[in-house]
Amino acid sequence: MQTIDPAEFEKRIKRITAIFSQIVEHSDKQALVRCPYKNRLSQCTAKFGCRYKRPPGADSELPICTSDDQLDYRSAWESTPESVDKMRAQLRAGSCR
Repeated sequence: MQTIDPAEFEKRIKRITAIFSQIVEHSDKQALVRCPYKNRLSQCTAKFGCRYKRPPGADSELPICTSDDQLDYRSAWESTPESVDKMRAQLRAGSCR
């Protein structure tokens, strides 16, 4: 059995941590504006309607996402309980469009 040099192990852990930290920082920034249903090929994976969804291209079964990635999700976090209750009632009634 081969022994692991603790200093080398620590060095590798720090490098992996740095790499993953950069990935997380990038995805955190991207998640603020990019639709979570848009894949890396700009295809829509959502199972519901969207104004940015277009018919699939010739090579794809998935619809094309035409979003400019400038979405603003801040309005999704509603802080007034009355508005939340009203929206829930609309959703249950099926009257949201």
